[in-house]
Amino acid sequence: MELDIQCEEMNPARWAELLSIMKTCKAIRLDDCSLSSSDCKDLSSVINANPSLTELKLNNNELGDAGIEYLCKGLLTPSCSLEKLWLQNCNLTSASCETLRSVLSAQPSLTELHVGDNRLGTDGVKVLCQGLMNPSCKLRKLQLEYCELTADIVEDLNAALQTQPSLKELSLSNNTLGDTAVKQLCRGLVEARCDLELLHLENCGITSDSCRDISAVLSNKSSLIDLSVGDNKIGDSGLALLCQGLLHPNCKIQKLWLWDCDLTNVSCKELSRVISTKETLIEISLIDNNLRDAGMEMLCQALKDPRAQLQELWVRECGLTTACCKAVSSALSVNKHLKILHMGENKLGDAGVELLREGLLHPNCNLQSLWLGNCDLTADCCTTLATIMVSKQCLTELDLSYNTLEDDGMRKICEALRNPNCKLQQLILYDIFWSAEMDDELRALEESKPELKIIS
Repeated sequence: MELDIQCEEMNPARWAELLSIMKTCKAIRLDDCSLSSSDCKDLSSVINANPSLTELKLNNNELGDAGIEYLCKGLLTPSCSLEKLWLQNCNLTSASCETLRSVLSAQPSLTELHVGDNRLGTDGVKVLCQGLMNPSCKLRKLQLEYCELTADIVEDLNAALQTQPSLKELSLSNNTLGDTAVKQLCRGLVEARCDLELLHLENCGITSDSCRDISAVLSNKSSLIDLSVGDNKIGDSGLALLCQGLLHPNCKIQKLWLWDCDLTNVSCKELSRVISTKETLIEISLIDNNLRDAGMEMLCQALKDPRAQLQELWVRECGLTTACCKAVSSALSVNKHLKILHMGENKLGDAGVELLREGLLHPNCNLQSLWLGNCDLTADCCTTLATIMVSKQCLTELDLSYNTLEDDGMRKICEALRNPNCKLQQLILYDIFWSAEMDDELRALEESKPELKIIS
């Protein structure tokens, strides 16, 4: 049995009821439930009494260091077999790290530890690294985002990587590491015994200066399948260096996030080579880069290559206009693999949707999710959108948020939703203004189609 509760204020009666249930649960999630350190005494007893518990998520609660100390007493009992522990944004400091180190050192069942968004600091995580180096530790996933880490942490991380072959995922995003530290980390990863699969370094102060070293990791670690360096100013020159590693025969990358990296259409030539030749690549995010129509057209040409296997493409807020929509439509009519396309926050306009229509309706197109939020759409394109919704039965998710569709447009959308051939499961409509009558119609429609979720 699993217990999944979020955003609920706990009173004593409700807490007593849940404690009884928790003693038989395999997974417990109590995110944002106003839990405090005293509640951790009860949770520790639950852990002690429930050897079948393998997953505990307590994100966004004011547990504090005292709470973690109580909790870890349960985690250190011989009967504990917990595998996943999530403590994100729980008001922890470096003082909690000694207690958590004890758990890492003594509890081989623990394979995931998420402690992001806590003020652990470099000194605290150095203590955690000591636990990682213990032979009993079998941790596979470590998430340290927003932990106020500095460049000084890398030496200890590298020491842990050298001695911890089980580690598969490491997230250090949103810490002020800088190029020098990232270079040092990458050199350590190349030499490390672990077969790292995921490396997230978003917003870590990376520039083009460290991209050659990240590229070396891509070239040497065929295990690495998920790389995120979003929100770093690597620029076109840095991307060119990354592509050397991405195009290396050893690289087996599947997911690549490059959002807000100061890329322009110049980078799209190199990215096109990656998309068209790297058959393992199935997801790429280029959100908030100034690619413009010329860059998008190059990417679309790559999508038409028979070797391209991309399933998800995120190009939100990339300076696109109606002018690139013909190329996108052409790619959709050829590429059978693309399932998710995010094109929101681009000035595509009604004319752009009209151009996309041919590709979206083509038998080769297997798109399941289409995001067109804030694309300067009006009621004039809703007849076309309705046709796509009815005709394309593989389409299950559509985002039309922040567009001026109004009642006229929404009536056409509702008519399409009522059609039995429309298989849409999720329709996202944030900040679209309509009348009370239209609101009633949408609610009635949602009630009549239980499989449909309208988010507004």
